[in-house]
Amino acid sequence: MINNPTMQDVLRQFYPKYLDVYTPNDRQAKTVHHIMNCKTGAYGANISQCSECGHIQYHNNSCRDRSCPMCQAISNELWVDAQNEHVLDIDYYHLVFTVPSELNALFYCNQKELYALFFQSVSDTVMALSKDTAHMGGTPGFISIMHTWGSNLSYHPHMHLLSTSGGLDQERSWHQKKDGYFLPGRAMAALFKGKFMSGLKRIHDMDKLCYEGNAEKYRNSYEYQELLNTCYEKKWVTDIRESFGGAETVMNYLGRYTHRIAISNSRILRMDETTVTFKIKDYKRGGAWKELTLDGVEFVRRFLMHIPPKGFVRIRHYGILSNHNKRKLIPICRNLIGCREFLRKFRNNDKVQAIKILYKKDVTACPHCGGHVLYQVHTAQLLHKKNSA
Repeated sequence: MINNPTMQDVLRQFYPKYLDVYTPNDRQAKTVHHIMNCKTGAYGANISQCSECGHIQYHNNSCRDRSCPMCQAISNELWVDAQNEHVLDIDYYHLVFTVPSELNALFYCNQKELYALFFQSVSDTVMALSKDTAHMGGTPGFISIMHTWGSNLSYHPHMHLLSTSGGLDQERSWHQKKDGYFLPGRAMAALFKGKFMSGLKRIHDMDKLCYEGNAEKYRNSYEYQELLNTCYEKKWVTDIRESFGGAETVMNYLGRYTHRIAISNSRILRMDETTVTFKIKDYKRGGAWKELTLDGVEFVRRFLMHIPPKGFVRIRHYGILSNHNKRKLIPICRNLIGCREFLRKFRNNDKVQAIKILYKKDVTACPHCGGHVLYQVHTAQLLHKKNSA
């Protein structure tokens, strides 16, 4: 029995057994290789030596894989800090879009096409309703974040969306929602369903769908039509959750959600020769934590389902927050609203300085005498950078 194992420990024990049953795709195999070798010296090391007492330290490099539980903290902090320049100090709304579970098998084997369709359908829905003068009458700014996992690591594609509570019209006038009511939930769900299903039909008619694994049966036109009928008949879920009051609350939210991966090391509780026990949320009990024990191979299978396709952008900006618009339109919006500007803490800081500010730890100071530490780059680090390019 091993208490508090890491994802690295789990993969080292159960991934060979996983390979006896399943065949990972190239992206999954590469991610496993990264995690298993993270901070082991396989990707080189930084060597530091105190200029005063001569004390030497070795710091093994991380793998920098975005699915690795050990490689997200600083990147997340720097990304969230960069958003400060473009956040408006107003109320924001948190929306969640979910597709019917019947589509999961088709989603999983058509990730590139259907993830893109998911983003497009959500953004078109929110933009269309927001521009309608009956609701807002302006273009808002919103960030969409796609997750594919449930708390128990099941495959559950859904979209978190964080939107400004107001928008800019074509005459550069600001329209602010003041009644605590964002957009009509039923109309949003119906419009989202229509846009997604229309897009799915287009992709199908262009013969761009593949049918593998649990989706194999949809090669049969009758089975595929039955799937469509079920999806049309179901009530699709769009959840308008809590509103956030002000920029600081929004930034805290972004820090929690944006760079989250399927499971953190802190949630993995125990591991023995055959099983892994981890914490999940019990939503039937108001989100209280409880323990779930899975066969080790099944745990690895579930984890690998959430490795994103190569080049997939999981966080996207739209409207006045889009990369094309934000530098020009956000200053205009601030002037119209009369809200303050937030400045970045790490604009001119590198990761060493960020660690000092965030964690109150000076990695340039010798732990023995407090003298200045000089860093040298190990040859293997240069090889890692070359291979990562």
